[in-house]
Amino acid sequence: MAKNGNDAEIDEGLYSRQLYVLGHEAMKRMQNSNVLISGMRGLGVEIAKNVILGGVRSVTVHDQGVAEWRDLSSQFYLREEDLGKNRAEVSQTRLAELNNYVPVTAYTGALTEDYITKFQVVVLTNSSLEEQQHVGELCHSRGLKLIVADTRGLFGQLFCDFGEEMVVYDTNGEQPLSAMISMITKDSAGVVTCLDEARHGFESGDYVTFTEVQGMTELNGCQPVEIKVLGPYTFSICDTTGYTDYVRGGIVSQVKMPKKILCHGDIAVLQKKSKSSCFFFNHHDSPTCHGSLRVFQADGEELLTLAKEVNSALTGSAKVEQFDEALIKKLSFVAAGDLAPVNAFIGGLAAQEVMKACTGKFMPIMQWLYFDALECLAEEEGVVLTEEECAPRNCRYDGQIAVFGTKLQDLLGKQRYFLVGAGAIGCELLKNFAMIGLAGGEGEVIVTDMDTIEKSNLNRQFLFRPSDVTKMKSDTAAAAVKQMNPSIRITGHQNRVGPDTERVYDDDFFESLDGVANALDNVDARMYMDRRCVYYRKPLLESGTLGTKGNVQVVIPFLTESYSSSQDPPEKSIPICTLKNFPNAIEHTLQWARDEFEGLFKQPPENAMQYLTDPKFMERTLKLPGAQPVEVLEAVYKSIVTDCPHSWADCVAWARNHWQCQYNNNIRQLLHNFPPEQVHIDSGAPFWSGPKRCPHALDFSTSNELHMDYVMAAANLYAQTYGLPGSSDRAGVIKILQDPMRHMLNGPLFIDDSRLEELKTQLPSAETFQFKLCPIDFEKDDDTNFHMDFIVAASNLRAENYDIPPTDRHKSKLIAGKIIPAIATTTAAVVGLVCLELIKIVQGHKKLETYKNGFMNLALPFFAFSEPIAAPRHKVGHFYVYHCFDVHMCPRCRKMMTEIVTKVSKKKLGKHVKALVFELCCNDLSDEDVEVPYVRYTIR
Repeated sequence: MAKNGNDAEIDEGLYSRQLYVLGHEAMKRMQNSNVLISGMRGLGVEIAKNVILGGVRSVTVHDQGVAEWRDLSSQFYLREEDLGKNRAEVSQTRLAELNNYVPVTAYTGALTEDYITKFQVVVLTNSSLEEQQHVGELCHSRGLKLIVADTRGLFGQLFCDFGEEMVVYDTNGEQPLSAMISMITKDSAGVVTCLDEARHGFESGDYVTFTEVQGMTELNGCQPVEIKVLGPYTFSICDTTGYTDYVRGGIVSQVKMPKKILCHGDIAVLQKKSKSSCFFFNHHDSPTCHGSLRVFQADGEELLTLAKEVNSALTGSAKVEQFDEALIKKLSFVAAGDLAPVNAFIGGLAAQEVMKACTGKFMPIMQWLYFDALECLAEEEGVVLTEEECAPRNCRYDGQIAVFGTKLQDLLGKQRYFLVGAGAIGCELLKNFAMIGLAGGEGEVIVTDMDTIEKSNLNRQFLFRPSDVTKMKSDTAAAAVKQMNPSIRITGHQNRVGPDTERVYDDDFFESLDGVANALDNVDARMYMDRRCVYYRKPLLESGTLGTKGNVQVVIPFLTESYSSSQDPPEKSIPICTLKNFPNAIEHTLQWARDEFEGLFKQPPENAMQYLTDPKFMERTLKLPGAQPVEVLEAVYKSIVTDCPHSWADCVAWARNHWQCQYNNNIRQLLHNFPPEQVHIDSGAPFWSGPKRCPHALDFSTSNELHMDYVMAAANLYAQTYGLPGSSDRAGVIKILQDPMRHMLNGPLFIDDSRLEELKTQLPSAETFQFKLCPIDFEKDDDTNFHMDFIVAASNLRAENYDIPPTDRHKSKLIAGKIIPAIATTTAAVVGLVCLELIKIVQGHKKLETYKNGFMNLALPFFAFSEPIAAPRHKVGHFYVYHCFDVHMCPRCRKMMTEIVTKVSKKKLGKHVKALVFELCCNDLSDEDVEVPYVRYTIR
């Protein structure tokens, strides 16, 4: 087993997505932290799973209890054959498989002072009030970080004690901002004005530093300066009267400064001061914690009496003036339950707090967090389940039956759900589905994912193991959850959802479903599934994560708006002129390098192969507008005639020639057109100023590592497109480049109107061409394929042309590969909320206010829940018309909708007809599909 520690290298192949969340420095600090997690019921194993995936130095799991039936409702590493065995010992073996870098040890003894002090972070779950206070005082006095987590049915709480003060190195995890400067005043305020291309985004209290300022050079490389924001484009820094006069230019960059966080005391002190804790912690002494699984009226009254007694002893702001008696009774009624979704949510949060304690990355919870999901209970007031309905059955769902009774359990077992995606969110959903008993009876879960498992998936897609790499995700995930709950009926597919698979996922398939859960990573697929759910009137559970941020959206037919009803603003695109001639940031050069990759190794081979294999290629090409026919055929001619290599040496020559073209010739041509001293005729301002950085040409040298990186990568990729063998022999490549007999391949020809006719006659036939061209699809995660080698070299060379600071391979992969940062903690928490909404759907909740859309940012930490937006409706005549794509309804459909309403009105169906529900607009159909828009409707 590999181990983390002081000298351990970070495995970027495994932790790549998490590294984009935490960063290398935080990961190194985490790899030196030993963590103790006490309590291996559902919540404890959830925390342990996330912490182990995160990559701490070691994890010790502690429990002195044995597995019971009710544990199986959320403890996904316990099996029925483990009943009566120690929970820690059973869990240790399965937890150890999650991460080969993290040793996992089981401990079943008492938590003594000597034992606890071996760890940097201690987590208590399923612990008594006395134990919490004892361990809390010990950890506080010894400077150990303590996290106490607990769940009681639909309630959860979290407490953090990270000492008297804690240093936070990054409070929010956002990338440091930067902006280009247009002016700095020379006065007591020192007002900095940024270019008005975009708002600077700074806040008062931020620290910044400066580079490339001309004139007021005292600011360049200065110590970080605190700023005061004056407006979206201006802020003040300091007294600049003693500085030299500002001339022009400059870049201001945000600097993340360490921040000291003061804590308010240990758990024993804060329990006495907290208003909410008197309710939650009284439960440690109530009958709910002992004896039967379900507590009824007498026990609820006893808990209420206990809470009032404790409250009467409090003083000041800690004392509650008016009790919410109904809330306390509900806590008592559900508190003996053990629910997988609540454990997933609280467990994700608690594991993130462990990482904060280990790394100083992100703001910790200050210091209490309480959560409840009482909307999951019956919507009708006064509905209380009987003791018989909630009595234990000695089955794996006892912890859930204690809250919801047997009726819901039966309904869950009959559900037929379609899960789209088996990645990080998909794995967490399947785990929760298995725990709550979804499709555990006559129902079925169908999961589809066309991807295979990669090494980088193992850091958060916890159903997979190293031995599963290259296997299909859906089949592997289905087999893994079958181990967790053999009763679940699950089928794995390897299909991409879309028009091409509608013969598989047809009317019969969708009509048989009870609902759909998305676990997708792109908007187009989400919108497609949303349209299908709208058409077939099926509930949709939608969720997503971005680093520490996560969101949950529930879509209920006729009740809420659909996913497509509101959309995020489009991503900012980089102007073509900026990419082609005027880059000023590393993001610009990386996008340019990606375009280079496509334009050299993918598009030309594709066009050439179409010419050689498709008889209608020429006909289609000649119909293209403007100069496109000449451009396409010229590229084909170059691919199969002038630039066609016949050996590895030809590929090296091509790469060297292309280097000369891009980083020397083109730059010299640009400077010829716009000399460095060029000024605007109207204003007299320098042309090369503001966002326009004046470039300089590069001279090739075989002794320059970056130059050789480019030639090696480009030559190998070019060889791959022609099926020629490549090479990693640098010395051999240098020898080829130094050969005076080695000529460069032909450069581009001058193109005029007659060139098109020449190309049509000069292009060879397929029979005479000896190579099979192979277009290359960009793959960022294979470090041996030269793809990222090319991107990094091409980008950093162009950055050198324009004096832009280069970046490393890690950041280049993030930007060029459009990688979505991800971490297991956020995924677990988000999916916990998704499954709480699923429970509401299965129960048939009808009220809009019962459902909750959620957004969270674990870095801040921030949590927000809101009612979904209601499905749009408008009145036409005496009918209410619902339309899930109302904001996008086209004039054709609006006209047809009115005609349908008129026809239905004339039928005189009576007053019982209250609404027409329109489920599909022609937005879903192209003009080629139908001449008349089709609008499906239902009379209600």
